[in-house]
Amino acid sequence: MPNPKRKHTPHRRDCRRSANSKLATPNLSKCSNCGAARMSHKICPECGFYDGKLVVYNKAKKSEHPSHQEAHKR
Repeated sequence: MPNPKRKHTPHRRDCRRSANSKLATPNLSKCSNCGAARMSHKICPECGFYDGKLVVYNKAKKSEHPSHQEAHKR
């Protein structure tokens, strides 16, 4: 099997590898709670809800869970 006679330059190598950076953006769906754009099967980055349930408390609005706020004040 033939081998290359000269080493490929970094520019040529990087140009070949740059095709991976042109991949399509992921499909986004709307959050059922706040309507923000989020990736499917992920927690909403805006409100912290997943599948209609609050998962991440610090992302939630303060008025939604007053009992949780009292626990953090201690």
